[in-house]
Amino acid sequence: MGQASEPEPAGGGLRRELSGRQVGMIALGGSIGTGLFLGSGLAINTAGPAVIIAYAVAAFAALALAYALAEMVVVHPEAGGFGPIAQRYLGGLAGFVQRWIYWAAQVANIGSEVVAAGLYVRFWYPQLPLWLPVVVFAVVMLAINAAAVRYFGEFEYWFALIKVVTIVVFILLGLTYIVFGLPGRPATGVSALTGHGGFLPNGLGAVWLALTAVTFSYLGTEAIGVTASESRDPGRDVPRAARNMVLRLGLFYVLGMLVVVSVLPWNQVSAEEDVTQSPFVALFAIAGIPAAAGVMNFVVLTAALSAMNTNLYVTARMTYSLARDGYAPKWFTGLSGHGAPQRALLLSAAGLALAVVISVFSEDTAFPLMMGLALFGALITWLIIFASQLAFRRRRAAEGLAPSPVRLPGAPVTTVLAMLFIAAVLLTTPFTEQFNTAWKAGVPFLLLLCAAYYFVRRRGANRAATPVDSGAE
Repeated sequence: MGQASEPEPAGGGLRRELSGRQVGMIALGGSIGTGLFLGSGLAINTAGPAVIIAYAVAAFAALALAYALAEMVVVHPEAGGFGPIAQRYLGGLAGFVQRWIYWAAQVANIGSEVVAAGLYVRFWYPQLPLWLPVVVFAVVMLAINAAAVRYFGEFEYWFALIKVVTIVVFILLGLTYIVFGLPGRPATGVSALTGHGGFLPNGLGAVWLALTAVTFSYLGTEAIGVTASESRDPGRDVPRAARNMVLRLGLFYVLGMLVVVSVLPWNQVSAEEDVTQSPFVALFAIAGIPAAAGVMNFVVLTAALSAMNTNLYVTARMTYSLARDGYAPKWFTGLSGHGAPQRALLLSAAGLALAVVISVFSEDTAFPLMMGLALFGALITWLIIFASQLAFRRRRAAEGLAPSPVRLPGAPVTTVLAMLFIAAVLLTTPFTEQFNTAWKAGVPFLLLLCAAYYFVRRRGANRAATPVDSGAE
């Protein structure tokens, strides 16, 4: 029986300078951001208190994704993460489409995060034009990402730690408010779960429709697969980060939503098309604790910037990977003196420019629009990741190689069930008001990418730096 080899070195000059704690926080920073703090308002408005069920169900798919990625990247810790793995096991078309559609999805996601950050600033300064804080945050985050990766990792560690600590405090404080009450405030109990039309005020169908916005909240889980090429010890750090996400996702998403809908009447969270404030902040404002609301608003602001920071990191590495494999101009493989792919970062900044334009011309609908643009491409990416994991296991078994040191429990059954769930959510998006435009744009874009791949291949740029049929073994 063959043995798995040692992880491949980072290709093309990327430096392994991320510590284990930084890898864990980068993964967490990407998966806990605007989708939870601001996008949860859309989900609550759709499903009511039953949004708790939606978050719990989607958590299983996200956790399956984290383990599937860890299983593959500990064997193949390459620049670009899951993109080169898809190419290795599914072929050139899959590797090309996955990386470009993920890049587009994350660029739109970056735009949604910076728009959300601007909305948070207007909690304090409501008369401030939205485009102004959007521009300021865009410039700052680009500067951080242009620095050496160790500085980016340290910045992201502390940014993510702020929201982790605060969410834990928020949940504990909320549970105390529900069960025991706060000074001068009696316990709320859980009457809000059934007191405004019942636990399922809009029916089970609404819970399913809410899964589109809920699944958006989990986007960023896949960032764990991109950090491996710059981790000092990917064989140790990536599996550890994946395992830690099990507890954190359950704690932050499910318990966080339980607190929100237990204290805050679901029909007061937000209007369906007017997402301007986080339900986490609104909870404290209704509870009559304005100082706490201000602090929480600062926290969700740092959360948005943290997720934006991580997504810029991920898209820059994805662009770099595409350029190395001949699927983007080779100019984007250029690195700075400290090993940062600054040229690739410039292309990834397109999402920030798009956010500025949308924030100027469409303030009221900016965030839902950016959410919709991100969702379609991200779901396609998840489907290809799961398909890659099935092919990864099949090939290793056929070649007599040892299993990966990290394995997704219950696979391949777990993998197939997660794929069916993601496909069902994707097919539901045309029936949701926030995301139907993204579906109409996503399918033509997907077809365009397929056509572009064959055009690029005919031009002789189809071969990756590492041949598709070569393994790490």
